[in-house]
Amino acid sequence: MKEKSLRFRLSERRYNKLKLYAETKEKTMTQLIEDWIDRLPSPKIDNSSTTPLPHQPNG
Repeated sequence: MKEKSLRFRLSERRYNKLKLYAETKEKTMTQLIEDWIDRLPSPKIDNSSTTPLPHQPNG
């Protein structure tokens, strides 16, 4: 699996809150974020969807 990185900004208060929560759960902040993402519902794609699909090169 090829990994991607994501950089984003958040307040120091939120950063500290996430860091402390991760410590209490004995997880990394990355693990907590990955767990949250994994709980998101998978989008359903059908012909009536208005969500654009990623560009797929021909070939």
